[in-house]
Amino acid sequence: MRSRPHWSYSSISQYLRCPLQYYFQRVLGLPTKSASSDLILGSAVHEALASYHLALQTSEFDSPSSITDRFCSAWKEREASEVVVYREGDTRDDCLNKGVHLLETYLREPPPERIVEIEREFLVPLYNSRGEYLETPLIAVTDLITKDENDILKVNEFKTSGRAYSESDVSTSLQPTCYAHAVHEHFGQEPIVDYVILVKTKTPKVQRLTTTRYLSDFGRLGDVVQAIDRAIDVGIFYPVESPMNCASCSFREHCRGWGKPVEQVEAVRQEVAAIEELACSPN
Repeated sequence: MRSRPHWSYSSISQYLRCPLQYYFQRVLGLPTKSASSDLILGSAVHEALASYHLALQTSEFDSPSSITDRFCSAWKEREASEVVVYREGDTRDDCLNKGVHLLETYLREPPPERIVEIEREFLVPLYNSRGEYLETPLIAVTDLITKDENDILKVNEFKTSGRAYSESDVSTSLQPTCYAHAVHEHFGQEPIVDYVILVKTKTPKVQRLTTTRYLSDFGRLGDVVQAIDRAIDVGIFYPVESPMNCASCSFREHCRGWGKPVEQVEAVRQEVAAIEELACSPN
């Protein structure tokens, strides 16, 4: 069963980053055959952090090893279903060790208090700067929501990164806008957003950056989504070629056929038909 059509930060940012990749994945529904080790590491760390925060909330936190074990299990689960693409010079053991060291570094920090929500999914409406509501809503999944000493809600967004973030990285990103908008729509309060970056340097460290969003930012988010929606409606899809976009993209072969409309469309249609037939066939 298909879920209700919706926007998310990942779909918005994917179109802005590379409209053709958006087309292959979200319009044609082509399967991804691989994932970068950075992506899998980040996902596994998130699962381990969610386990840690839940254990804190229920007063069932046992030991740091239970959290690092959850990370290793999450890595193996992803590894079993996808081909892992490693950075040059990286190995599986390198990545597992990085993840464990990042988590151990975070676990040495003072634990979060006054936890409100863990991995909470919000489905909320979007509106543009003129106050007009959009047809398609936004889904936002927050990593952790807490309250500070003044009862102000704080969205804690966890990142794994090979470098420290700058203030502009968080002040210009649409991700905290999506989360702040979702929390505001649900709770009626403008939260602060705290980025917690687990930096994968030789000696891992935890970096924290705080940002805020206001009602005008929520209207601008709606303007951006509305513009993307219109572009998709008229079929505006094109590649944005860069080392960051292309190095680990699962659709490179399809992308190289872009610009040959008849042949490419027919080839993609045949592949999608074959995938659908396989999915519908009895085991």
